[in-house]
Amino acid sequence: MDLGAVTKHSTSHAKPSGLVLQYGTAGFRANAEHLDHIMYRMGLLAVLRSKQTKSTIGVMVTASHNPEEDNGVKLIDPLGEMLAPSWEEHATRLANAEEQDLQRVLVGISEGEAVDLQQEAFVVIGRDTRPSSEKLSQSVIDGVTVLGGQFHDYGLLTTPQLHYMVYCRNTGGRYGKATVDGYYQKLSKAFVELTKQASCSGDEHRSLKVDCANGIGALKLKEMQHYFSQGLSVELFNDGTKGKLNHLCGADFVKSHQKPPEGMEMKSNERCCSFDGDADRIVYYYRDADGQFHLIDGDKIATLISSFLKDLLSEIGEDLNIGVVQTAYANGSSTRYLEEVMKVPVYCTKTGVKHLHHKAQEFDVGVYFEANGHGTALFSKAVEVKIKQLAKELEDNKGKAAKMLENIIDLFNQAAGDAISDMLVIEAILAVKGLTAQQWDALYRDLPNRQLKVKVADRRVISTTDAERRVVTPPGLQEVISDLVKKYKLSRAFVRPSGTEDVIRVYAEADSQENADSLAHDVSLAVFQLAGGIGERPTPGFCG
Repeated sequence: MDLGAVTKHSTSHAKPSGLVLQYGTAGFRANAEHLDHIMYRMGLLAVLRSKQTKSTIGVMVTASHNPEEDNGVKLIDPLGEMLAPSWEEHATRLANAEEQDLQRVLVGISEGEAVDLQQEAFVVIGRDTRPSSEKLSQSVIDGVTVLGGQFHDYGLLTTPQLHYMVYCRNTGGRYGKATVDGYYQKLSKAFVELTKQASCSGDEHRSLKVDCANGIGALKLKEMQHYFSQGLSVELFNDGTKGKLNHLCGADFVKSHQKPPEGMEMKSNERCCSFDGDADRIVYYYRDADGQFHLIDGDKIATLISSFLKDLLSEIGEDLNIGVVQTAYANGSSTRYLEEVMKVPVYCTKTGVKHLHHKAQEFDVGVYFEANGHGTALFSKAVEVKIKQLAKELEDNKGKAAKMLENIIDLFNQAAGDAISDMLVIEAILAVKGLTAQQWDALYRDLPNRQLKVKVADRRVISTTDAERRVVTPPGLQEVISDLVKKYKLSRAFVRPSGTEDVIRVYAEADSQENADSLAHDVSLAVFQLAGGIGERPTPGFCG
């Protein structure tokens, strides 16, 4: 490790004085002007992680659904999963080291993790369409090369596509071909095969309007659409030719504002969906005959997918362990429908994709989605082998079900939540089941809910347990929340500290919007009083 070269190059990527950033679930995110040193140092860290794991590591330059002037970076571990928690700590320490401490921190990481410095390193790099991304990805490359690492720059990719590339490269091509074309062909072939099972009585030529958030998803869907055009016609909006990334469009905007994106004309009963800026989230929506807007979020996506998988598994007679993983933000109606109607077990984890992904890996078939539309389905290796074997051996309806499962397995990007992959899965299921968006939406009715934020002096005053559904500290707050919940029908409420700012997030749901709003306000007031609220006290009609 040429520490002299590391220091010499580091002066070209100087750390702004006093800047402190934390590596979280989404990696690092900040205004793009403050990230040059972070990119260089994550290039260094990726080389050490590659040497330690003897595997290809990914570095993705993106800030997902953040505004266009922001950017960020995250590392991708060998099987396409998020960076291991202990290495998140290394990333934070390395990012915040002053120039004079950089060598010492690097040596500390490599010695503490027993990194063989003679081991070769290989890093793959991708970036989104932000104006700052190309220059910042070059800073990553500077960090990789100064430590003698080899690299491949994929250029413009969706975040899930880079996860896919890393997974392919580290499984010797068994998962798929580590090229953009390989990704398009694998998913499209599975989609076309699956939609051949659709009955001709339904919507024979299916069409979908897609809001691409003026991001990378538009570029990639344009490249990909001719591969699957015989099964689906997509019309792209907010495709990046005009308009800013994530501005008044994209999955996060549609979900939080409960209205369609700017720039998309919606007729009644047209099926529409939105990606986020780096195409790892998707939500669906439509207008009914009265012009009313209806959102179909991650909870309903998980319900559609898990019920379809359960039916196919029942058809082939395999008693497999299937589970759906949610967070406390999942609507109570979705949990009740899954458990009571579909008889599918539901498990709750802390907020954050890494918690859901980890829990889903415990099942033969694990489906996870956050309400914001980020999720996928995971299949154990044993299940994949078994299904492929049954697809060859079985005939009649059982054989047909096994082949459909085989296609579904190929269609999911099991390395990460992927808006393009999820879109094709959803479209295939709707086609096979002959469902309209309205019929899908009608599976259950969401309970009215309200989310608020309360500013506090120090968010650490609140700690939680039971997957963030119950408060441990400060004393007495949980008892107050429990008493408030008893006042309303079909109600629940929880509070949790933000991961990034000194605010406490409040969630409440109840049998009517008026009651959900009232409960959310009462809980916000309790948080303000018992957890050190600052600024104005919450008042009725308060929007956080």
